[in-house]
Amino acid sequence: MGFGPASSGLGIRVEGTTRNSTLVCVPIMAESIDKMIIDVMKAGESGADIVEIRLDALKIFNPHEDLKTLIKESPVPTLFTYRPKWEGGQYDGDESQRRDVLRLAMKLGADYIDVELQVAQEFIDSIRQEKPNNFKVIVSSHNYKKTPSLEDLGSLVAEIQASGADIVKIATTALDITDVARVFQVLVYSQVPIIGLVMKDRGFISRVLCPKFGGYLTFGTLEEGIVSAPGQPTIKDLLNLYNFRQIGPDTKVFGIVGNPVGDSKLPALFNELFKLIGFNAIYVPFLVDDPSKFLDTYSSIDTGGFSVTTSYKEALFEYCDEVDPVAKAIGAVNYVVRRQTDGKLCGYNTDCFCAISAIEDGLLGLRNDSSKIGSRLAGKLFVVIGAGGAGKALAYGAKEKGARVVIANRTFDRARELADRIGGQAVSLADLENFHPEDGMILANTTPIGMQPKVDETPISKHALKNYSLVFDAVYTPKMTRLLRDAEESGAAIVPGLEMFIRQIYEHYEGFTGLPAPKERIRKILAGN
Repeated sequence: MGFGPASSGLGIRVEGTTRNSTLVCVPIMAESIDKMIIDVMKAGESGADIVEIRLDALKIFNPHEDLKTLIKESPVPTLFTYRPKWEGGQYDGDESQRRDVLRLAMKLGADYIDVELQVAQEFIDSIRQEKPNNFKVIVSSHNYKKTPSLEDLGSLVAEIQASGADIVKIATTALDITDVARVFQVLVYSQVPIIGLVMKDRGFISRVLCPKFGGYLTFGTLEEGIVSAPGQPTIKDLLNLYNFRQIGPDTKVFGIVGNPVGDSKLPALFNELFKLIGFNAIYVPFLVDDPSKFLDTYSSIDTGGFSVTTSYKEALFEYCDEVDPVAKAIGAVNYVVRRQTDGKLCGYNTDCFCAISAIEDGLLGLRNDSSKIGSRLAGKLFVVIGAGGAGKALAYGAKEKGARVVIANRTFDRARELADRIGGQAVSLADLENFHPEDGMILANTTPIGMQPKVDETPISKHALKNYSLVFDAVYTPKMTRLLRDAEESGAAIVPGLEMFIRQIYEHYEGFTGLPAPKERIRKILAGN
């Protein structure tokens, strides 16, 4: 499956476009009524369309009085859930009393209640004669182990519908990001109002992209980490970072493919840029375990393109229909665009140009390089740490500029393989500690060593850095890595990975949108992060 019906092209959103109808619901999980009321008010102020009152979270609960207060005080419609332990909640009391509370909520003016499939038919039959016209029953099913097959999901939806549900809710668990595609298919083809969400990190995109497929509702929390189900984003991120209200059937989907992707700055950056120009697209993190399986599953032309993290640059190279000459020479891509005319995946590698140009600019400030004619890398001894996709790109780029290239890698055989390919020298990472054939060398780290959260790690000891005139680190989170701090204290010029990253954004933006990159705006956004 793809991400929905293919649009005619990359569209600029017309000003004033109607927002989608998918509701944003804030789960209220406080342990006291007073705190629940505070949180309900906050939810309304944050832009929630509805609040889910989780009655099973309460430590002390006086049903008639507390339900009346919550319904009266809520500035937005209310959904009451009293989730039992056997369905993943906290309630462990008498079942008939639990259902009596939900009936009471209905009588006192609740807008929705959520009842579990296992008891739904009996419950709905019991309220049939007194159910208000504007009151809706959500019948839910939660699978905390997996996402069933498409056939089984279809049967489940039919069973929930047959119970008398006004709204169907299925929540499954993602073992792989491709599981989400089956839930998207169910949303698209459902003939009834339906909530379809996939829990945990690998199901995150289900919570953000559901308006594209007609989902009735998604959940956004007031605070990070205080969730009613694993993988929920905050309402602030939904509305602001992901421009949730503007997502529709024709919205193009872009994203970063990798593992991990949680700390990436790219979704916030690209979504702000898309919003700035009214570009009908969204950029999301794709937490991918198997790149080929991911691309096979999400094969629609509606997926506009992907940025690619270090771990998958070589894997996606193999999967592209076409690659540019630099990517072909390196054997790795760092972004992919789906061509609108025929749906083919076209791969590009901008690591080479972006990193090498940043390093050359960094050499400008060194006395011995200020008047150099041609590339400032010509004749330099250029040491690359890492033999993956980014390592290949820098090795290739440095060689093209006339540098003498040395590849250092934990696995010596991989270093030697790359060195033989580009005509360089190979050493093990351990040997780099005492590697000092000359002074004034250049060092480029292309591995994720030192990336958040492991910010105290470094690929090379501080004492070994005194032999280098310039050190570059491809890691950009944090901006100043331990490697760069050690290098600066050792007297070397430094080039942060952020410089390479910014230049890559220019290239990816132009590839994704077909428009010139707003370079000053991009730098300004990143400076604010």
